[in-house]
Amino acid sequence: MAHDLFEAARDAMAKCHAPYSKFPVGAAIRADDGRIHAGANIEVISFPEGWCAETTAISHMVMAGGTRIREVAVIAEKLELCPPCGGCRQRLAEFADADTLVHLCDAEGIKKTLRMDELLPHAFVTEALG
Repeated sequence: MAHDLFEAARDAMAKCHAPYSKFPVGAAIRADDGRIHAGANIEVISFPEGWCAETTAISHMVMAGGTRIREVAVIAEKLELCPPCGGCRQRLAEFADADTLVHLCDAEGIKKTLRMDELLPHAFVTEALG
C-alpha cells in the first residue's frame, strides 16, 4: 500500500526548485482521511530560507483540511536514504503519532521504514502546552 506514497514522493521530487543546493527532495504524506499530499523542496536565494519537501507536504495536507499524518515517504535524488532534517522531524511529529510510519526511499522504492518515535525520540509534545 505504501508504494503509492513512494510514487507520489518521487513525482513531487521531479518538481522541486533547488537551483542552489542542486539537491532535489520529495515527500508524500497519507493523511488520516486516506488522501495523499506531496511536496518538494523549494529554495530561495536567501539560503537556507525556503521549504523542505516535508514542510510543503504538511502545508498541502493542512490546506486540504487534513489534521493527522498516518504515513510518510521521503526520497532524495542524490542520497540513498534521506531521513527528514531535524526541523522536519519536529514538524512531522506535530501532526503524527509515535507509531506513524516514515518510509525512506531510493529511486527503486522503499528501503527502510521507521516509526516516528524512532526517528525523533523524546519529541517535544504539544500536550505539554495544555
